[in-house]
Amino acid sequence: MTAAIEEVVESQLAPASPNKLPPSRLLPADILSVGSSGLRSRKMRTALSALGIMIGIAAMVGVLGLSESSQADLRKQIEALGTNLLTVSPGGGFGGGDGVLPEETAAKISRIGPVEVTADVVTLEQSVLRNDLVNANETSGITVVAADTNLLSTLNGELSAGIWLDEATGATPNVVLGSVAAERHGIIDVSQGIQLYIGDEWFTVIGILEPFPLAADLDRSALIGQPVAAELFDAELNPSIVYVRTDPNFVDDVRAVLPATADPASPEEVEASRPSELLETQNAIEDSFTNLFLGLGAVSLLVGGVGIANVMVIAVIERRNEIGLRRALGATRAHIRRQFLTESLLLSAIGGVGGVALGVFVTWVYARSQGWDVVVPTLAIIGGIVAALVIGAVAGLYPAMRAARLAPTEALRAA
Repeated sequence: MTAAIEEVVESQLAPASPNKLPPSRLLPADILSVGSSGLRSRKMRTALSALGIMIGIAAMVGVLGLSESSQADLRKQIEALGTNLLTVSPGGGFGGGDGVLPEETAAKISRIGPVEVTADVVTLEQSVLRNDLVNANETSGITVVAADTNLLSTLNGELSAGIWLDEATGATPNVVLGSVAAERHGIIDVSQGIQLYIGDEWFTVIGILEPFPLAADLDRSALIGQPVAAELFDAELNPSIVYVRTDPNFVDDVRAVLPATADPASPEEVEASRPSELLETQNAIEDSFTNLFLGLGAVSLLVGGVGIANVMVIAVIERRNEIGLRRALGATRAHIRRQFLTESLLLSAIGGVGGVALGVFVTWVYARSQGWDVVVPTLAIIGGIVAALVIGAVAGLYPAMRAARLAPTEALRAA
């Protein structure tokens, strides 16, 4: 009897129309507006939370940008100097002392088919002094080198001032300074006929060289002609180093035969090397450091993501009243979830865009200060923003689900 009464009551209370109300909807513009409301009302917290993401993204973009700019400059140097330069120098053979290259080494090497040009230098024992009153021990670390007239063209070198040694100037007391040697002696202008005291003889400075990336020792050298070195200092012209420029297609082949060609009697006491390999090694080392710094940037980004998650959890706790009121007015759990997830994504997007801008700016400033071309990979820019959004989505997922699970009555009562 009681069951029958309840059925009658329910039938009386049931709506007359069989049509159901359409589900509640939020347009994308509404979701964006609701999701950004929390950020607008808590500007300081928003800025500090976005700062964590910004630092991580800026670190990653900056590292990639600086690495790419540096490597682009390095590649430019290698292309300008060429990878077809080889050096031949005396080495220590097994069970023997230091080797000595024969005087005719450069001439014998030049007869190898693919070899294009050779030049040799002889390191001398004389010291370089600013004048004859300076203590003989104060040489400023400058080495005297007797150079072949082909040296500048063989190394693809350039002069920053003056002229290079030729048959005439190389046979008389003239000297060309490497970039470091000129700097240490305070010489920037060669037009005044400045002289240096080399081995008890006065030499006129006629030129200053640009730096040699593939022959850094020459930057700290004072280069004189081989004829004048033999005449004034009675120097034996056994080459200290022979520079060989060869056909790029036969670099390895020429390198393999250089020791036996340079000194057939003791090829084991001859070292043949490729200077550009040092730059390539430097490139590989920079790649390793880039990976290390990217790892540190990723850690910073992770910390920023944890910070966003923490802020969003606090926001859910603080806004229970708002959540309960919206649920009571018809908002579904999906609406609440989208609201807080959108808020987290906006927060991370602000940090991502700001981090990319900061990373590009740092790259631009440092690259310009080093004289590099500014190169920021597109992948770094796009990847930085995408990484920030992914971190924001992951960080905001749990707080959004927690907010969506709150029942209206519970949320209002807790508030």
